[in-house]
Amino acid sequence: MGQRRSRADRARRGAGGGPDVVSETAPLPGGLQEIADDFAAMPDADKLQLLLEFSQELPDLPDRFAEHPELLEPVPECQSPIFLVTEIDDDSERTVHLHFSAPPEAPTTRGFAGILHEGLDGRPAATVLSVPAELPLRLSLEEQVSPLRLRGMSGMLARIQRQVSERTAAGAE
Repeated sequence: MGQRRSRADRARRGAGGGPDVVSETAPLPGGLQEIADDFAAMPDADKLQLLLEFSQELPDLPDRFAEHPELLEPVPECQSPIFLVTEIDDDSERTVHLHFSAPPEAPTTRGFAGILHEGLDGRPAATVLSVPAELPLRLSLEEQVSPLRLRGMSGMLARIQRQVSERTAAGAE
């Protein structure tokens, strides 16, 4: 995270020093607003590098899921094979844990999973459920990533939110 922060800070300082653009859009929940701000502050040429960093930081799938891939849900909207599963703690906030399986040769897909993991893992279920569907568009990647790939991230988010909603409603983990 430190490398991303310093690079984003340099991009902000080098962007002409003008006033920040004020958005009428509500801030993103969890850690996602900071991530979106980092992407927005970077020159276009650096945004894919930041996405690659997120792909490299995606944690490995825990053994309990790696040994039982049938427990993971596929995301067919993604061009690359990706699978995910959520776990919900039995605490008062119903803390959410996200797990992804994505091949290393799919850095864009892994990058999107890494963004979701960093921004939402360990957050309350209510926070995860409050993420707007337009999240992929708020990352300022339209010029670097195809609409089809952005749709893949939307598919990941929709499945995460559905699983969290089902698990919190049922009280199951």
